[in-house]
Amino acid sequence: MSLPNHGANPQHVYNSLGITPPCRIIDFSENVNPLGPPDSIQSAWNNFQKFMKVYPDPVGEPFRTKIAQYHNISPDSIFVSNGASEVFSLLAEKYMGKQAILIHPTFSEYGATLKARHVEIVNLKMPNIVTGELPIADMKEHMHHADVLYLCTPNNPTGTLPKRSVIRELIQYAKISNCDIVLDEAFIDFISEEASFISDIDSAHVIIVRSMTKMYAMPGLRLGYMAAAPHIVEEIQRLAPHWNVNRLAAEVGSLVLNDETFRKKAIQHSLKTCKDMTAFLKAQGCEVTQSQANFLLFKLPQLNKGFFPYFLRKGIVLRHTENFRELDGQWFRIGMKSEAQMEILKRELTAWFEAH
Repeated sequence: MSLPNHGANPQHVYNSLGITPPCRIIDFSENVNPLGPPDSIQSAWNNFQKFMKVYPDPVGEPFRTKIAQYHNISPDSIFVSNGASEVFSLLAEKYMGKQAILIHPTFSEYGATLKARHVEIVNLKMPNIVTGELPIADMKEHMHHADVLYLCTPNNPTGTLPKRSVIRELIQYAKISNCDIVLDEAFIDFISEEASFISDIDSAHVIIVRSMTKMYAMPGLRLGYMAAAPHIVEEIQRLAPHWNVNRLAAEVGSLVLNDETFRKKAIQHSLKTCKDMTAFLKAQGCEVTQSQANFLLFKLPQLNKGFFPYFLRKGIVLRHTENFRELDGQWFRIGMKSEAQMEILKRELTAWFEAH
């Protein structure tokens, strides 16, 4: 079956399968924070209207300075983007005609953008999807010939995060092999800032990609950023279109960084709901990844092609994995939602497992 390559936009999934959407739909295929956006956005919304008639800052101020202060790094090490997806498109231009390493399963946008720029891709496989173990020996072997290694930390779609010592080892090896390493930290907010490697951007080989979409639940505004050595930031800035980030997004992004209470509450909710759902699915005999993010990946005890469309008819949209290499549609991703919505999902899953 032909399905959309991304989560969210459930109408596209229903249309592709010719299923009439029910009145109530809960979209578990997207993985933004169910508690957001922060209340501070609503409170300040009237103040933002004045920025609609002002041209954006060419480098994304005031957000660039604000996020640099947040991470205690220089603004010269920050490139502000129209969502993290723009960074991946620009990185693909940077590595055009070169060689990249991908570890599967992983975020499909890496491969899509790299192929569009004729980057040769070396595809490696996780030895263990449940734990998120990395093929370190194979990675090091190929890093001597490749120009860049992409690593999703935590991984999307599994939610797993390699040990800090493992990532540190790869960063050190990037220097030895002269291979850049791109760390996609789009979901690191749901773990902690201590898990980030932004402090390592002093290395000329480390590039960090972050998203404001997930934690702050504002995908419609499109805001992300890249942290890297200043010369890399300058290179990417030259490739980017002028005024790539609208002023409203830059102002909202600057505001929400002040809300530490909101972030802590979101992390607690993510940990609890993910732990509860993991226990529930394991009790049903499913394989479940050791996710540390605000989503998890699971595999049914027995493959059943009717599972996904069955839940669509129930108004429950799961994330299919038809377009993820090494998963081939046998696994499903669940984004964590409100307690009430998670209970609805458990109830419908219970009915399915009892009937099958």
